Amino acid sequence: MSVLRTIESKLEALFEGVFGRAFRANVQPVELARKLVKEMDDHRNVSVSRVYVPNEYTVYLSPGDREQFSGFEDSLREELQDYLAEHARRERYVLLTAPTVKLESDPDLDIGVFGIATRLVRGTKPAPKDAPAEEAAPGATMVYKPAEPAAEAGVEPDEASAETRPTAVLTVGGHRYELDRERAVIGRSKDCDIQISDPNVSRRHAEVRREGESFVVVDLDSTNGIEVDGKRVKRLELTEGSRFTIGSTEAVFIEETA
Repeated sequence: MSVLRTIESKLEALFEGVFGRAFRANVQPVELARKLVKEMDDHRNVSVSRVYVPNEYTVYLSPGDREQFSGFEDSLREELQDYLAEHARRERYVLLTAPTVKLESDPDLDIGVFGIATRLVRGTKPAPKDAPAEEAAPGATMVYKPAEPAAEAGVEPDEASAETRPTAVLTVGGHRYELDRERAVIGRSKDCDIQISDPNVSRRHAEVRREGESFVVVDLDSTNGIEVDGKRVKRLELTEGSRFTIGSTEAVFIEETA
């Protein structure tokens, strides 16, 4: 089991052991972890030789959601910080200090809704010369809302979505890869989820990410990038039939229905 998955299991245990299924509408630790990682990815700052990411994350919760964590808030923050640190290590991001997570209450938020603001903070040690300047205040807060519950009466939300959600598949160089995880890295490295034997593809070239019910492919600062119809793009939202090229290899996104 990967380190990230181990931390996710610990986050699930923190919540499930205390509340079980009674609080399904509330914000859950694993969802916080995944959105924090998304914010880290979305706020990358690329220098000449490094990719810097924020090291301070403020999570805004409704008073009701924050109250549910009151018995283990310190443990929750530590696990979320470990999750961010491990993700940064895995993606080879540079952190100026160990990541910190702060939890704040916001009475304007409804149960199940939360916001995240990020900031890049310089530590006490001298920063590399190419490091970005410290941000005086957190940036705009990104607000996340809970997924809509299944409409069909008598069916659990997870069961209904499993029956109706199509299977996401990426065909790369004629090979079929089912996208059954939150992230899949594409590249030449044997450590990639989708390995391609193409000399024009970087070792870690791109990443396919699940964002809610959708998927996007993001360039990981590769040498040759991602091309769509001959134009280079940094990020592409994937829909049925989306085609893009990495190196000299074509990829096609397909949604298969049972």
